[in-house]
Amino acid sequence: MPKTEYRVYVVELSKRVFSENTKFRLANPQFNGVLECLYVGMTSKPPKERFEQHKTGYINKKGHKLSSNIVEKYGSYLRPSLYNHIAPMSNRKEALAMEEKLALELRRKRYAVWFN
Repeated sequence: MPKTEYRVYVVELSKRVFSENTKFRLANPQFNGVLECLYVGMTSKPPKERFEQHKTGYINKKGHKLSSNIVEKYGSYLRPSLYNHIAPMSNRKEALAMEEKLALELRRKRYAVWFN
């Protein structure tokens, strides 16, 4: 069985998320409206497949919803130019740390970013 690899990915969100979602707005006081609103996540699936799960409100066999409400409602498309430089990781803990690192890095660049 092949070893599981984890990747981080970035989804561009509609700018409506900033005006319509209070939690998103409060998490991004640095946002000046010039750059995009983004979602940063991590997955063991190909990013394209994971994005489709978000957009369709995917529920797994155990009945758990695996999609982010923010991406389901506001997600536009993947932004590979913001994550392709990051190599796949061999464990979930490392991927979660990279997800947070990338999200905070993008916030410092004045993007509005949501991550879990």
